[in-house]
This record gives sequence, C-alpha cells and structure tokens, in this order.
Amino acid sequence: MDMQKAARLDKEVLAELRTGQDTWQVFKIMGEFVDGFETLRKIGRAVSIFGSARMRPGERYYELAVEVAERFAKKGWTTITGGGPGIMEAANKGAKKGGGLSVGLNIKLPFEQSANPFQDIALEFDYFFARKVMFVKYAQAYVVLPGGFGTMDELFESLTLVQTGKVQGFPVILIGKEFYGGLLRWMRKEMVAAGTISPEDTSLFLLTDDPEEAVEAAEHFHHSGETMTPETLAAWRRLWAAHLRKKNERGEPGGPSTGKGRKKKHRRPSRLRGRRSD
Repeated sequence: MDMQKAARLDKEVLAELRTGQDTWQVFKIMGEFVDGFETLRKIGRAVSIFGSARMRPGERYYELAVEVAERFAKKGWTTITGGGPGIMEAANKGAKKGGGLSVGLNIKLPFEQSANPFQDIALEFDYFFARKVMFVKYAQAYVVLPGGFGTMDELFESLTLVQTGKVQGFPVILIGKEFYGGLLRWMRKEMVAAGTISPEDTSLFLLTDDPEEAVEAAEHFHHSGETMTPETLAAWRRLWAAHLRKKNERGEPGGPSTGKGRKKKHRRPSRLRGRRSD
C-alpha cells in the first residue's frame, strides 16, 4: 500500500470516529447476527465444510468434497459452506446431489468470492466474525479440506474451541493426509516441543483421506458426545479397522477414496451407529 493511500485511509478512520459512524456499525453487525440466527435455527443437524476457493472441478480435492458432502446429505446432515467457488461449491453441489439441505454463508470480497449456484439457503455477510459465529453455532461437526488462510483460520478457531472446552462432542475432521501431514508434524515437533500446546492437543482432530470414514467418524463422535482425545481416537481407529476388515471379508471395496466415487452403496454397521444424544 502506498503512503498516499495509507494516509487517506487514516483520515477516513479518524473522520468515522469523530462523527460516531462506527457506533452505527453496531446495528449493522446486529442485523447480520439476527438474520443468521433467524434463518439457520431450523436447519437441523449440520456439518460445516471448508476448503480452498481455488480448486476446480476434476481436481482431486474438489471431487472429494462433492463425495463427502453427498455422503453427509444421505445421512440426514445439512451442509454449510462459505458459499463461494472451489471446494465450497463442490460441497454445496454434493449436498444437493445427496438430497440434503445446502447452505452458503457468503462474504463480500473484492476478489475470489462469488456465490455458487448450489445453495438452497444463501446468506451474505460484510463481517467475517459474524459469519464465523454461524459456522460454529449451527454445526455439529467440521470437515476441513485443503485450503488457504481462511481455511486455516476456521481450522484453528475450531481447535481452540475444542481445546478450551467451549464445544464438546464436536468432531473436527481433516481430509488430506498429504496436504495436512506436514502441518501435523510441525505441530508435534515445534509447538509440543516448545510447550505451547500439550501432546494430547494433536489428537483434537482426525486426519483421513476417506470420505466414508469422515462421515462415520462425525456420526460416531456427535452421537456419543465424546470429544476427540488420544483415547477416543485410538478407540475409533480400532473400530474403523474392524469395519474395514469386515468389508474385505464380504468382498466389498474398502480403503481410502480416490475421489472418483463408488457406485456400490454400503450399509453402515450397527456398531458405527452410536447412541443418539439429540
């Protein structure tokens, strides 16, 4: 930013403070909260799905987002996204493909963000923080695919809420072992070593490449009311491994998805259904 532009912005901010215009922003912010609360309070059980706006149809993670949202929809979950292109579009598309409700929380931006056409409910926000409240308040799980700064912002805010106990039974699932593996290794090597997080904090989320596991894990932790911890994640991995072994014995395809979709439908084993707590 050049000096003249910076000086002009400083003058605009000072003028706003002197005239009290910033106080009137409170009503605009309040309006965004009221609109969001009134619109979303009836959407039922929902998952917020995040990822890059720059992914395109045909790319691996775009197609994975379509599949995971479709699977959630078929289990009765509403899908919430940022409403834009890329993985947001893919998730909204998958939700509609699966017969579920598709919600987009759009943000006004000078670039990148344009509303995708796969939204049953579309809200528009000026303020990122008001929009972020809606992602958490009306979701019972987060699924995070590869993305940029905005995706990382949502990821670490969700981990903060789980770590501090502000939300419980709220699974956070990362899809993309290759993409997020380096981040997890860095957290263990640097953050844990420096004492800025506890060793068990790296177990606040599940990392997978399999859309089926992502959905079943969300169902399991949501219904059981358990928070992801080293113990509950270890128990989940044993349960999931047993499920895959049974699939192999029945001759059903198993293992991580390639993003191409599978034609055969699989009935969820009773042991993965969990207890309903809602």
